[in-house]
Amino acid sequence: MTTHSFSGTAQPRENHDFTSRELPPLLKIGVFPPLVDKQIRSIFTLLDEQELDQNPSQATKIGGIITRSNYRISTELIDRLPNLRIITTNGVGYDGIPVDYARQKNIVVTNTPDVLNKAVAELAIGLLLALLRRIPVADQFVRTGAWAQSPFPLGTNLAGKKIGIVGLGRIGKEIVQRLVPFDVDVSYYGRRSQDVPWTHFDSLVAMATHVDVMTLSCPGGKATHHLVDAAILKALGASGVIVNIARGTVISETDLCQALEAGTIQGAALDVFESEPLDDSPLRRFSNVILSPHIGSATVETRRQMAELAIQNLVSFFQTGKAITPVVA
Repeated sequence: MTTHSFSGTAQPRENHDFTSRELPPLLKIGVFPPLVDKQIRSIFTLLDEQELDQNPSQATKIGGIITRSNYRISTELIDRLPNLRIITTNGVGYDGIPVDYARQKNIVVTNTPDVLNKAVAELAIGLLLALLRRIPVADQFVRTGAWAQSPFPLGTNLAGKKIGIVGLGRIGKEIVQRLVPFDVDVSYYGRRSQDVPWTHFDSLVAMATHVDVMTLSCPGGKATHHLVDAAILKALGASGVIVNIARGTVISETDLCQALEAGTIQGAALDVFESEPLDDSPLRRFSNVILSPHIGSATVETRRQMAELAIQNLVSFFQTGKAITPVVA
């Protein structure tokens, strides 16, 4: 058997050299970029759900699931795999995995924190600037020849704005680091005050009333489901904008569409949605809304690092019984 080894960091490498007994096959849930798929297949045998349905006897051989954070793992699927020992997601979010049920089954769940923080923060800034300066609309203004007929409408400065961060974790702090050079006033919402030089709010309504821009970088799940509703959007106000790179479930999309239609807020920039891919939602028809297809971590460099950490988690677990970044120990 080929021997492999790995480093304890999340840095991508072309060659692995792990020393272990034979690694079990994995069930792959979701579509992975070709370079990531190739990276994982260099170490593991992968089966997808269709192959499992065609050959149910493979279920007893599967030792792990590898997935991405925008896919859901059902308890029924877990029950189909009697020897499942680990579920690994390529991403920081794990709200699509029934972690409590996994704990009951003694199944370890891992994610890939930290390696995607910078990429997601970069996108948050890009979405905000695109919204305030109306960059997609400006692009079409030039392409369609409208520039020859009239000047482009004025945009809005980022400089001097009051920015409110919902979820001042790893990604939230990366976003703030990139915002500070724009000469903005930063505040954040959370249950506890942190040792940071920015204003803390323990009331989301109060922070929404205070800020011009609200950026969402909190976890998904029951605790944050529809955290931003009609009341929060009303508090944000007619000159306020919202940026969501967290989870689509954090915002009530019905309330958001109504707020945009009524002019309750100025605009929104969204990378995540309650249902993905986005269906024929009214969000697609607002010119003051920037939409991106859940691409926070979608860079070549970041996806390679995420895959590397996912592989490290799996191999470490199958070799030693311990994962590197477990969610459920």
